[in-house]
Amino acid sequence: MQRAHRRETPAPPHRALTAVEEIKALDAPATALTQRLRGPAESVPGRLLRGRWLGHPLHPLAVTVPIGAWMCSALFDLVPGQEEAARRLVATGLLAAPAAVLLGLFDYADLDERQRRVGLAHAASNAVAIALFGASYAARSRGRVARGRVLGALGLAVTSAGGALGGHLAYAQGAGVFRWQSTR
Repeated sequence: MQRAHRRETPAPPHRALTAVEEIKALDAPATALTQRLRGPAESVPGRLLRGRWLGHPLHPLAVTVPIGAWMCSALFDLVPGQEEAARRLVATGLLAAPAAVLLGLFDYADLDERQRRVGLAHAASNAVAIALFGASYAARSRGRVARGRVLGALGLAVTSAGGALGGHLAYAQGAGVFRWQSTR
């Protein structure tokens, strides 16, 4: 026997994510960004980069490489003698991040007003995370491993917040869902 789905009071993290949808101060920069991206997103290369040929956006696939590399770098930071492996994983994430950013920007052109607010916060938090991981890599490369670990941990925390915003955008707001498929 199936139970009826009952609505519960949303948890504080969900309420925080939903609150981003209401930040009207993001509208002007969000609208300006959308206007700049619409033309390129509708071009033939733009449609390819948005994943139209696959039937769903490519951005969620691309983010797995930097997130996975950075998560693994944090794990290697816990293992004595694995400083070089951790540094290389930070570098791998940094090398893969531009593709994820580019694909996300092309998807941004299709968002509605509330989604654009969340999308802009998602992009901003991930830009901060990339900067933190860049600083982590620089510190590690100069032999300042402890500083690199701290910066990497901060980067991972900010990446998690950005990922939560991206998850909210996709799962709670339905960005990119049934964009090209027939809904029969």
